[in-house]
Amino acid sequence: MDTSAHDLPALFSQLGLDNSDEGIERFLEQHKPIAPGAALVDLPFFSAAQRSFLQEALEQDSDWAEVVDTLDALLRQEADIRPS
Repeated sequence: MDTSAHDLPALFSQLGLDNSDEGIERFLEQHKPIAPGAALVDLPFFSAAQRSFLQEALEQDSDWAEVVDTLDALLRQEADIRPS
């Protein structure tokens, strides 16, 4: 039985991405906001293997589905506007 954490850092690790707090923040800032109608699994910045994992997680409503939905929501947020 898989008892590992299924949180955002674990998802980033599973996808082969930098899963540090800074790495996750950097990834989100580089790629958000995505278009309202865009499907997460079709985004061009994911590799074929990453898209496959994300698609499978959602289709099978696996333990990863909730955190994949969280990633989707985070990518749809407007970018932070910070004064220079």
